[in-house]
Formats: sequence, structure tokens, C-alpha cells
Amino acid sequence: MPAKPMIEAFFDEPTNTITYLVADPATHDAAIVDPVLDFDLASGEADTRSAERVLAFAAAQDWRIVMVLETHAHADHLSAAPYIKAKTGAAIGIGEHIRDVQKIFRPVFALDDLRTDGSDFDQLFRDGDRFPIGELEVEVLHVPGHTPADVAYRVGDAVFVGDTLFMPDYGTARADFPGGDAHRLFRSIGRLLALPDETRLFLCHDYKAPGREDYRWETTVGEERRGNVHVHEGVSEETFVAMRETRDAGLPVPRLLLPAIQVNIRGGRLPAAEADGVRFLRIPVKFRKPA
Repeated sequence: MPAKPMIEAFFDEPTNTITYLVADPATHDAAIVDPVLDFDLASGEADTRSAERVLAFAAAQDWRIVMVLETHAHADHLSAAPYIKAKTGAAIGIGEHIRDVQKIFRPVFALDDLRTDGSDFDQLFRDGDRFPIGELEVEVLHVPGHTPADVAYRVGDAVFVGDTLFMPDYGTARADFPGGDAHRLFRSIGRLLALPDETRLFLCHDYKAPGREDYRWETTVGEERRGNVHVHEGVSEETFVAMRETRDAGLPVPRLLLPAIQVNIRGGRLPAAEADGVRFLRIPVKFRKPA
């Protein structure tokens, strides 16, 4: 039987993001999935308290961080991957289709210095790639739709699904970002829900469905297949796409989208500091066309 990973979750309420520590019980090698850099948009202040919390827990357990795994270039939080790499030497990995996302957003932010070959990351994973964390084997699943680059990481009986699925009572991820596609999202979800019923799914976000008082981020394939409000068994691709596109049309833009995208497509790397230590991000401005 494959080793069962040790998993610890860290919920960041300001961005509704869950960061995970995944460790091998035999060697204590570990990976951090989707780490959050704390960032206050109003003041422009960033700090690393959330990342430090994860690192402190790992140190207390004598877990050695060897990788940072990004499920995609997030639009709702900035990544703390470079900070963790600097503290631990861990390699930063993401799906190879991050290059597509870089090409999409390079002109949006006029990032003339941005390389679109994915070289801001240490490892680019292909669908089906397998790699070790200690004695654990990690399998990469390309699950596009939310963005072209989304991947899920399967480790033993657990899958870290990123922004494909939410808790069954909340549904599924949006597919209206540039490069997103509701048809591809439906098929990616179908791939995940074809896994054994008992497979544990660990989600990147939770927003508390109406009527639910607590945050939750772990479910199973069987629970999603039977009860997901958007994509349970029997829902057709046509029905799902119509629902998803209608719903997405009314969703607000994520609060941190502009800083998050331009930082995260660089592997979480912030622009170089000026002489006074301040770093500057870009905000595209365009006038709305008159009706």
C-alpha cells in the first residue's frame, strides 16, 4: 500500500485560502501547497506571518520542506513561495501551462521584462508527471478550466485540487478569467470525480455556503459526486456550462487580482525594490466605453 501522507491545513480568512503542509511519515520530507503572502491592499503592506506559521509548525514536527507546489497562478492572494524558498531551499513547482498564462497577462500589465518560458519557477510539471517527497509519490493531474495552467497533486489517497472544486454545498470554481473555459473545467472535474469514492479532496478555498457556520476544506470524491450543487452525477456538460457562464457573469473581480496575477505569474517574485526599499506594482487603467 502507498504511504499515507501527513497533512496539516492553515486557513487564511482574509483571502479564504487554505495552505497545506504535506509530509512523508517515514522521512519527514514535506511540501507546502499554495502558500500565502499576507498583503494589505489599502496600505500596500506585505508581511510573512502566515508563511512563518507554516514554517514554525513544520520545524516543531521536524519536517524538512523540500518543495513548494503551486496549483496555479492565483488571482486572490499573493504567493509566499519565494520567501519559503529563501528560508528552506525548497524548489518551486507549477504546471507547465503557466507559460500560457504568462503570455496572456504579459501585455495586460506591459511586463516587457517578463520571460514567458516559465523560468521564474524551478520545476514545470507535465500531466502525468510523478516525483517523490521522501517516500511519497506525487502524481500531477492537469485540470484546466479555471485557468489554462491548473494542476492537482495526488499524494496517496489525497488530492490537492486547487481551484477546480469547492465543498459540495458551494460548488465549483469560476471559469471567466482570461484563458478560462467552462467546458474544460467540466471535463477536468469529471477526471477528478472518476477517482475512487474514498479519495480525499483538499480544496484551495472555502467561502461558507449559505446556512453553514464553519469553514471546511476536506471532502471526498464520493461526496462531491453525489452532492455537489453544480456538478453532481447526472449534470450534463451543457447544463453545467450554461450555469457556470451565467453565474460568472455576475461575480465581482477578486479584490487582489491586479497585484496577485502580476506577482504570481513570476513565481511569487515581487519587483525589485527602489533605493528606499519600496516595490511598485502596476495597475492598468482604461476608460469605460459609453453606453
